[in-house]
Amino acid sequence: MKTTRLRRITISSLWALAGVALVLIMWELVKFIGSLIELPLKTDDTSMPHVWSMVSAFGNPEVRGSDTSVLEAVLSAAAYSLLIAFGGFIIGVSVGLLLAIIMQRFYFFERGLLPFVIASQTVPLIALAPLIVGLGNRVSFGPVSWTTTYSVMFIAAYLAFFPLSVGALRGLQAPRPTSLELMRSYAATPKQVLWKLRFPSSIPYLVPALKVSIAAAVVGTVVAEISTGVKGGIGRLIIEYARETTSQPAKVYVAVFGAILLGLVATALVTALDMYLTRNLPKEGKA
Repeated sequence: MKTTRLRRITISSLWALAGVALVLIMWELVKFIGSLIELPLKTDDTSMPHVWSMVSAFGNPEVRGSDTSVLEAVLSAAAYSLLIAFGGFIIGVSVGLLLAIIMQRFYFFERGLLPFVIASQTVPLIALAPLIVGLGNRVSFGPVSWTTTYSVMFIAAYLAFFPLSVGALRGLQAPRPTSLELMRSYAATPKQVLWKLRFPSSIPYLVPALKVSIAAAVVGTVVAEISTGVKGGIGRLIIEYARETTSQPAKVYVAVFGAILLGLVATALVTALDMYLTRNLPKEGKA
């Protein structure tokens, strides 16, 4: 089984690399076609630098005379954003799971809460971020004051809780009636039913929901950093590098690559959790 799993990981990695290579080839192909005919998008070196120009920008100093390279600055900012995203992810998952348990346990809560949970995601994030920052700056808990970083984490949690709450609710409702009847025949308490039956049955639904939640947390973190201008994160770095587009057009793409790497690392960590949780589950065979 380990050999099969390793083979699947290898094949998936090869497909991922092939996809990256295809994107790079398409990028250069669009630039080449744009040099021959007029396209509806700009393909000059300022708007679309060559791939090798972006790669060479990794080793450039971030600031003239600085010992820190652009790559080092991007990796540091991506790591900082990853911590914020995971903080928001943990908070969002906790809230979403709690809501799912409550809605599954009490039907009237599901009827009353679920529409508001769905409606909460219709608020534009760009409009929500400044509002949360403005309100958060007025909040303090004794010696601890609310900072913009906490606002960014709150926004990440706000986006992360929805997929988990819906997916967990579907998973907690997944057990078959015969399984529930068997637990009742053993006089199992609702808590025992939850831990012994509903949670194990919900794993196939929870894992995809976790992947969507971590992706939403990363997107929320980057967008919130851009909207609020919080220092240290990859979102702020994208803003700073975008100001240098005229002189160093490839530099901003390095920051964008850092944001992409941030999402890939976060998703890989959740995928590793998926492999651990589902290691003993039966795998689907070929038809």
